[in-house]
Amino acid sequence: MGSLYVLDEPSIGLHPRDTERLIRVLTKLRDLGNTVVVVEHDEDIMRSADQVIDIGPMAGSRGGEVVFQGNLNQIKTEKKSLTARYLNGIDTIEIPKKRRPLRNFILLEGVTENNLNHLSVKFPLNVLTVVTGVSGSGKTTLVKRVLVPALEKELGGVGESNPRYQRLEGDLREIAAVQMVDQNPIGKSSRSNPVTYIKAYDDIRELFAMQPLAKQRGYKPSHFSFNVDGGRCEICQGEGEVTVEMQFMADIHLTCEACNGKRFKADTLDVLYLDKTIADLLDMTVDDAIDFFENSPLLGTLEQRIAGKLKSLSDVGLGYIHLGQPSSTLSGGEAQRIKLASFLVKGDASEKCLFVFDEPTTGLHFHDIKKLLQSFDALLRKGHSIITIEHNQEIIKYADWVIDLGPGGGKHGGQIVFEGVPEKLIQSKNSETGKYLSPKMR
Repeated sequence: MGSLYVLDEPSIGLHPRDTERLIRVLTKLRDLGNTVVVVEHDEDIMRSADQVIDIGPMAGSRGGEVVFQGNLNQIKTEKKSLTARYLNGIDTIEIPKKRRPLRNFILLEGVTENNLNHLSVKFPLNVLTVVTGVSGSGKTTLVKRVLVPALEKELGGVGESNPRYQRLEGDLREIAAVQMVDQNPIGKSSRSNPVTYIKAYDDIRELFAMQPLAKQRGYKPSHFSFNVDGGRCEICQGEGEVTVEMQFMADIHLTCEACNGKRFKADTLDVLYLDKTIADLLDMTVDDAIDFFENSPLLGTLEQRIAGKLKSLSDVGLGYIHLGQPSSTLSGGEAQRIKLASFLVKGDASEKCLFVFDEPTTGLHFHDIKKLLQSFDALLRKGHSIITIEHNQEIIKYADWVIDLGPGGGKHGGQIVFEGVPEKLIQSKNSETGKYLSPKMR
């Protein structure tokens, strides 16, 4: 009693059934005389709140304001808040008018792993397939521990030596590679960042090397990199900070006094593009940088190429991150979406891939989920296939095919409860997912 509980997105990884249980626990804590503050995107948790504080109106440099504060009755008349627009049904994620046709399949038979017992599953290709089910039903085991290694082995890569399935067959010619787009960090070095990962930094360095002062001094594009000697600050090795190792305590990180955290030498920062140094540019958010390049009076092919690559980050809801933001500061969900953006940058690839995502909606607002689905559509238009493990009902209702595992978790799961389109899922009496999806399909 009398405690303040602060929870940061407690619904991550939870099926709607488990979120309902979580809400009951949070409500009980409140009723006992405690204060509960929750940072959350889940609609059910928002609708259960006594007070909603909405920060915005957008993200990054375009956010940071309290757009709305009040209860659910007050939010019904709110117009400025993006969250309120989705809660009030003004903005929605529409159900597709028609599902993509199912022409090609792969069939995984005799899966025996964890709680899966001689399971046979059909995965359609060239469409969006969502694998659902309550927590512990076997989704991750089926997709990440069996399907992905089996396909990698079949396609000539290094697969698991211990077979957990009897047979893999079907239209395997339709996929040339499997891409597991997980939430692991995008780079181990603290110098790795979003623009390096999507190959936009090469163009940015080339742009600065083309400026008159850079040509006069003989600076090459590598001079504007903080990964190699030359233009970077040598005191901090382009890190922007120095680390003081402590013998019995955690290391201390201090801003580099030589470059003041800018990561480059003073003579490198003399080179300007439209009054911006390379450090100024890396400190911009993605959305601000897109505007900067698209509205440049010097707009040329290189600027258009940079803006195009950066737009892929904005398209997956990452317009708020900084170009030079160290990868170590990115969440797992952000790292996953940067990987997705890098595939979108590549354009039309001759090799058709099967992309596998594990809960890509982690940490996403309704508006960002809408952007994520548009990115999925872009991949599918290029002939790729997508399988995603997901609890989010907005993604499930958008799917072309749903595989629902259950009916429960652990020893009570591991069975296929349903396979088919979302319209049929909500008619399934055995599916916990269908029960919670039903209101979204109206």
